[in-house]
This record gives sequence, C-alpha cells and structure tokens, in this order.
Amino acid sequence: MAASLPQLCPLQTSKPLLSQPSSALHPSSRYPLSRTKESRFKCSAGQTGFFTKLGRLIKEKAKSDVEKIFSGFSKTRDNLAVIDELLLYWNLSDTDRVLDELEEALLVSDFGPRITIKIVESLRDDIYGGKLKSGSDIKDALKRSILNFLTSKAPKTELQLGYRKPAVIMVVGVNGGGKTTSLGKLANRLKKEGTKILMAAGDTFRAAASDQLEIWAERTGCEIVVAEKEHAKAATVLSQAVKRGKEQGYDVVLCDTSGRLHTNYSLMEELVACKKALSKIIPGAPNEILLVLDGTTGLNMLQQAREFNEVVGVTGLILTKLDGSARGGCVVSVVDELGIPVKFVGVGETVEDLQPFDAEAFVNAIFP
Repeated sequence: MAASLPQLCPLQTSKPLLSQPSSALHPSSRYPLSRTKESRFKCSAGQTGFFTKLGRLIKEKAKSDVEKIFSGFSKTRDNLAVIDELLLYWNLSDTDRVLDELEEALLVSDFGPRITIKIVESLRDDIYGGKLKSGSDIKDALKRSILNFLTSKAPKTELQLGYRKPAVIMVVGVNGGGKTTSLGKLANRLKKEGTKILMAAGDTFRAAASDQLEIWAERTGCEIVVAEKEHAKAATVLSQAVKRGKEQGYDVVLCDTSGRLHTNYSLMEELVACKKALSKIIPGAPNEILLVLDGTTGLNMLQQAREFNEVVGVTGLILTKLDGSARGGCVVSVVDELGIPVKFVGVGETVEDLQPFDAEAFVNAIFP
C-alpha cells in the first residue's frame, strides 16, 4: 500500500540541498525558490507569542491600509450614494418615503431582506421615538447598526493560529472563486511579517493547479510540496507537507485544496478526509479552514458557505473580487446569517490587494 503513494518533490529548505546542482533536484521543483530573508522579529519555536504578534501586526496593517479598502468598495459606495441625497433634506413628514428608498438601496447592494428590514425598522422606531432628529443622525445610526451586525456575531476577524508550530491553514472553495490566488496573496502577506511559510499543493484534481501554486511560491519566496503524479490523493500530499513543516521548523503550512461544487457529496467528503489526515499529524489541525467566496455572486454565496460549513466547519471567510462588484452588502449578510467572521477581502488584482478585514474601515468605505 505504501509503495503506491505518490512521491513528493524534495524541498529546497536546507543548505546541502540548496548547494546541489539543479540537475539533482526533482523535475517538479522547476522554480528556484528564494530563502527566507531576515525578519523584523525572530520565529523560533520557543516563541509561543509569535502568532499573537503576527495577528496584531496584520490587524495594525489593516487599519493603516484603509485607502485600499476605501477604493476597493467604490462600486458599492456609488450604489449607496443615493442615501446621502435622501438624508440631505430629510424632514419628519418625509420619513416613510425616505426609508422606503433607503430600503431599496440596501437591497440592491445585497444586504439581504432580513438585515435590511431590521435596519429600516430600527431607524423608523428611533426617528418616531425622537432619538434621531436629523439626516446626519440617521446616517450615523445606520452605520452603527451595520457595524453591530459585523462585530456582535463574529468579532474575531484576525487569524486564530494557536500556539504550536506549524500552524496549519486549509483553504477551500468552489472552482473559479479565486482560491489558489487568495492562498498565494495570503502567503505574501504572512511572509512579509517574518513568517516561514510552506505551501502544499493539495489541488490534485486540476492539472494546472500545482503549476499555478508553484508560480506563487516563486513570487513570494516560499517553499512548496507537490505530488509527483497527477490525481494523487490530496490527503497524502497535505499530510506529507505538514510532516515536513513540523520537522523543518516552518511557522505556517498553507494547504491548497481542489475546487469543488458544494453540491458534489463525494468531493466534499474528500475535504473531511484531508481534515482528519492533518489532525492525525498535529492534534487540533487545521487551525483555520478559510472558505474563499466570489463576491460578485452576492447573496448566492450563502448556500455555498452553509454547505462547506456543515461539512468541514469553516472558521473564516475570504471574499474575493469585491472591487468589481456593487454587492458589498453581502459581507454583512454572510456574517449575520452564518456567524462566521470575514478575515480577508480581495479588493484588487495585485499581490497586495488581499486585505485583512476591518469592520469599521468597511463601514466607512461604503458610507463615507
């Protein structure tokens, strides 16, 4: 049985291997991967606070990078600009008409009927109760309400990586949602904070997936484990990568998986097998299971998220392509419906455009 398992390509991780001529390397190692540069803080195994520091650094970067979030949600902001016009000359006798139009603007931006009704009825009660006396009061209340939806049900938007190395992050999602690209961009962000990253090419179903991830490994200067044979078992590839990560002192192992429709039972069960295989090597792994969702699908992403969550227990969301969509309200809907935090949002095409999600920055971006 053991002989039939796919052989994994060697990693360029130790000095003896790096000093070998290129002909000695496995053909799958087609990209010369760079060594990890000196980071701003050391990543020794004894630093149990490393992941806490990492989460704090990423969070601080999110707050300092609000301009990217602001520009990334420009289409949603344009959709909601009508609200400012409605509230500019608001008066009490006009309340019902203004709230009806505000409701329509929220629905068009994919806030979803349940949230929209809650927001509008709360505003109506506060207006007629005398708590809101001007258009600016109403807008402030609207922003507070949306912020509350985002923070009350899923407050932990930073990565939860535990205290034991390596931390394991498994990235899942349907075909075409930007899963492998998001993993590459996440690797870039973590690497810049001094993290030693190992990628695992667990998408063994799609022929070009390993090639795509190897390109990301080269761009980000990370090491990668790939299977030698096509259609190898994903669980085997991921297990070998995590073993290597454990033996060779990596901080984080990023596990790619095959894209799959949430309605395909057998493929979804493969994710369960991957999760079980990882937990056998490191109890409690994976630390995070991040579901990548295409933001241009709006509220249609909810059913995908429900199915993936039911099968593998999603711990966080990455919402992609939001810069090309006017449906930014889906961010609020997903958090409210599922109670799963949004951890990153894709707001552009460049490697830097996967941004840590900051609820307050998001609200200010869509309602300036």
